[in-house]
Amino acid sequence: MRILFLNGPNLNLLGQREPDVYGRTTLAEIEAKVREAAQKENAQVDFRQSNLEGELVAWIQQAKGKADVIVLNAAAYTHTSIALRDAIAAVGVPTIEIHLSNIHSREEFRHKSLIAPVCVGQITGFGAYSYILAVQAAVNVNVT
Repeated sequence: MRILFLNGPNLNLLGQREPDVYGRTTLAEIEAKVREAAQKENAQVDFRQSNLEGELVAWIQQAKGKADVIVLNAAAYTHTSIALRDAIAAVGVPTIEIHLSNIHSREEFRHKSLIAPVCVGQITGFGAYSYILAVQAAVNVNVT
C-alpha cells in the first residue's frame, strides 16, 4: 500500500498559525505520527506540502501508477480549486479529503468543498488525529 499525503497552502505554518483553530502540532510532528501509523499497517508514505496550486495538481497527476491512495488536505484550495478537482477526477486514484478543523462549523465560505464530489470520503474536525484516521481509511478504502 502506497499512500501519498498532499498538504496545501499555509499548512507549513501549523503549530504557529491560529493554534486555537488548527492546534499546536506542527506539520513535521503530524508527518512523524503518520509514518508511525502507516508502518503499523505495512504502508509506505510519501508526505508533501506546497503553497502552490499547480504543484499540487502536478503531484496528483504523477500519482497514477505510483500511489494506491491520495490523502489530500487542500486547505483553502478545497473551496476554490476546480483544477485540483479535475486532476483528482482525471487520474482515478482514490482520494480522501481531510481537514484539521470542522469546515462545516466554520465560516460559510468554508462549507463548500469543490473536491468532495470526486473524493471517496472526507475526514474533518479531528485536529492532527484526522491524519491518523486517514491512514486507517486509506488502508481500508478498497475493502468491501
